[in-house]
Amino acid sequence: MSTDTQDRTWSIDDAPPTRGIDEIDLNDFETGPILKFVVAFAIGAVFFLVPVPWQGEVTVPFDIVVSTITATFPDAVGLYALAVIVAGGALTTAAELDARGVLSLDIDLSYFESSTAFWALRVLGALLAPVMFLRLGPAWLYTSSTGEFMWGTLIYSVGVIIPIGAVFITVFVELGGLEFVGTLARPVMNPLFKFPGRAALDSLASWVGSYSVGLYVTRNVFDRGGYDKREVFIISTCFSTVSIGFVGVVAATLDMLALFPVIFVAYFVCVVVCAVILVRIPPISRVPKEYIAEPDPEVPFVGSTRDYLRFALSEAVGKARDGETFTGAAWRGFVDGLKLTSLILGTILTVGLAAVLLSAYTPTFELLGAPLVPVIELLRLPDAETVAPATIVGITEMYVPVLLVEETARMARFFVAVLAVSQLIFFSSVGPMTMDMFSDVPVRFRDLVLLFVMRTVILVPLVAGMTHLLNALGVL
Repeated sequence: MSTDTQDRTWSIDDAPPTRGIDEIDLNDFETGPILKFVVAFAIGAVFFLVPVPWQGEVTVPFDIVVSTITATFPDAVGLYALAVIVAGGALTTAAELDARGVLSLDIDLSYFESSTAFWALRVLGALLAPVMFLRLGPAWLYTSSTGEFMWGTLIYSVGVIIPIGAVFITVFVELGGLEFVGTLARPVMNPLFKFPGRAALDSLASWVGSYSVGLYVTRNVFDRGGYDKREVFIISTCFSTVSIGFVGVVAATLDMLALFPVIFVAYFVCVVVCAVILVRIPPISRVPKEYIAEPDPEVPFVGSTRDYLRFALSEAVGKARDGETFTGAAWRGFVDGLKLTSLILGTILTVGLAAVLLSAYTPTFELLGAPLVPVIELLRLPDAETVAPATIVGITEMYVPVLLVEETARMARFFVAVLAVSQLIFFSSVGPMTMDMFSDVPVRFRDLVLLFVMRTVILVPLVAGMTHLLNALGVL
């Protein structure tokens, strides 16, 4: 292993040797640690995974909690979002002035240090937040697709999702869930996507909860040396997925809820295909395999299904035995989630509001989509002039393409529904969140734009093929 002390990065010169079950020192299966792991696993699984009926729909407890809070206490959530964004701007400013020697503070604010660009974005967010909270300015700023959407939907949701999700995901992760899921997922994650099995948990958190929670898990593991920079880049750009619940919202908006299972399966296939391709080519393949903490890579393992189960349970029990208490893990998760929210919420507001305003009030995306009209026509999809801009405008916010095609033919609606949720990278939320959270990777704006374009190039013919197949089978 080599170390760069100046930049505080580590790299591994040689991968650990592959081991079998007989070469592993398995942990003792003691009753206390086993119960601790099982209870923590059950809490996480129930909160994020167990489907329950709610107001005529089927969802998970996590979604119910977040939706109930934002719907029942909108004024309180708005005041909380305002406070968090202003605090993030103020703390970043204090940290940067302290780092530059302008101020001399007795408290450690290194967590809030940032690049000049993100410092500016957080400060601008702190200035915008009171404007949005008090609804100052012109009416066009607060339409359902611009300011009202950004402030009352995205900012409220992300602001609540991260701290609450962090409580439960930290309990799950710190008491053995990460080791258990990660070990069992290795035979799939390693050969297909070239990253650790433990990343399955990040992906699962995004699928069933929110990309915000998935990115929180990634940041947590990255800080402890569990991922290198390339692995973080892969997870944040290929597996920070739209949740299952939101896929349902898209299907309902396009009057295709009866086809939800078909849309979801198509979406899953698209995410997997894109990831398999993109992890093997630039820009992802050029990201250095460096760690920002003492490396803790997964030990290569080979064995039968029973061997994997024994190894997974051993790893989980060992983590539960040495890990925190339930209350300690929950409190630390909440504090970490709140700190992270204060960092990214202002950035999301600033970049996201600019993106949706650009989409709503300029012909930018119509002009960008115009050259794609012949492509859509060549693929024999209906309503090409409407569908073409929808393939591009998703870079601002993934829900906007869905709204553009509400009145189009059924094939066009299916095509855009699957494409929009599969493009993953959009700048109303996940783009700035990823750049701000992983500025030490670094995840750059130009790379995200390039990856959006590359995903779109892969997805357009793939989803078109699926659309024609389903139409031929009579499903559409």
